[in-house]
Amino acid sequence: MESRKDKFVGNRYGGPRTPKEDKSEMIFGSRPILEALTAGKELEKIFLLRGTRNPTTDEIVKLAKSREVPVVTVPVEKLNKLTRKNHQGAVAMISPISYQPLSEIVTALFEQGKNPLLLILDRVTDVRNFGSIARNAECMGVDAIVIPSRGGAQINADAMKTSAGALNLVPVCREPNLKETIDYLKDYGFQVVACTEKTEHQLTDFAVDMVGPTAILMGSEEDGISPEYLKRADVKLRIPLMGQIGSLNVSVATGIILYEAMRQRLKDGGYASMNRLEPM
Repeated sequence: MESRKDKFVGNRYGGPRTPKEDKSEMIFGSRPILEALTAGKELEKIFLLRGTRNPTTDEIVKLAKSREVPVVTVPVEKLNKLTRKNHQGAVAMISPISYQPLSEIVTALFEQGKNPLLLILDRVTDVRNFGSIARNAECMGVDAIVIPSRGGAQINADAMKTSAGALNLVPVCREPNLKETIDYLKDYGFQVVACTEKTEHQLTDFAVDMVGPTAILMGSEEDGISPEYLKRADVKLRIPLMGQIGSLNVSVATGIILYEAMRQRLKDGGYASMNRLEPM
């Protein structure tokens, strides 16, 4: 019998940390960055020197916006920390993964008769937390991870390593507006389950059916889920704690609630890991 790894290896759809100098992870100069965008290369983030504006940088900003690539204007000191190369006022980080359109994934999953399980991350910025969450998601049968275009963790070498290969297996969707994304998923028939301390309903004693199409919403390490997203959740659950520390690491909390979703799906007879989108 083939293992889950055997089944899904190669079946992909398609940080603030300053790494050691590695030209393969960066593009330097506004013209090469513009050419990369024009060619459709997947970029994680673009840094432009603050106060610099010309036709090339204007075109970079325009193209980056259309491709939902974050652009940040920074002082020269920031660029110098990113690289010792002659950056000429512009540095782009190359993404190690290809982002996938959420609408296409959702449509295909439903067409194949699946009950999708999605994970939405609101402002989870620590790259190692993100990598660990991705590993949890892969092990628990999550069909796709949804992150915001801005305010999320940079997917870099640290995230890839911490994920133990999961980021090569689970699609990641980068969305410009999580509020609209949540509304879209609800209109499509998803139940949105928020994991938050701001509720009296405990995961252990509040029955929530997560066998059907479900999107689990997790919040930032410091502030939790944004109020505008939290009020859109169909169900709010908190993880009961017995110790004196009032909260869990976000990757641990994610693993716990995803396990509950997987447990229900196993009991129902529809193993979540077999829910993955099949090759089209």
